[in-house]
Amino acid sequence: YPYFMENKESYIQKLTQTINLILEVDLSATENMTYEDSYKIRKLLVAIAQSVPFTPNISKLSERLGMNRSFLLNAIKILNRADLVMELFKPTKGIGALTKPQKLYLNNTNLVIALGKQNANDGTLRETFFANQMKYLHEIHLADKGDFIIDRKYIFEIGGKGKSSKQIKGVKNSFVVRDDMEVGSLNIIPLYLFGLLY
Repeated sequence: YPYFMENKESYIQKLTQTINLILEVDLSATENMTYEDSYKIRKLLVAIAQSVPFTPNISKLSERLGMNRSFLLNAIKILNRADLVMELFKPTKGIGALTKPQKLYLNNTNLVIALGKQNANDGTLRETFFANQMKYLHEIHLADKGDFIIDRKYIFEIGGKGKSSKQIKGVKNSFVVRDDMEVGSLNIIPLYLFGLLY
């Protein structure tokens, strides 16, 4: 977000204010949401930020947040359009693509830090970063083996420095993306390199 350069010490505070502005002003004006709805949606964003990564159970979540199921599904779609969350699905065709998302991520790592506070999980940060960098240039889905499938062809497993390739062993066009490394080899790619795509 552009105000990072203004004052690094107050960046998270300004980002939190921006999130609140989107929820309380923008969404109330464009989507007829009440302040109470905005408060519930903010609780949803915090839950996503603190999860590893967030696999929504819509029935339980709607009960926990005090929303009905259809409102919650609509709220997720609205948050996706507002670039606050990313909905990810397994690659399907037809009516299957209209169902609830299999996983929800906040749109970027800045949002995870701002909303997750000290509870931001390293794995969630890695996967959020990767998905965010890929989604603007490629079709991204959840994979059966590995974490993501890109353009319905390439499989990526995301992890830390010690991440092995056993989860994608024998899978064609598969890659391990590791954090905390500078140089890759064979099918192992440093995570930071995906930041150069954007």
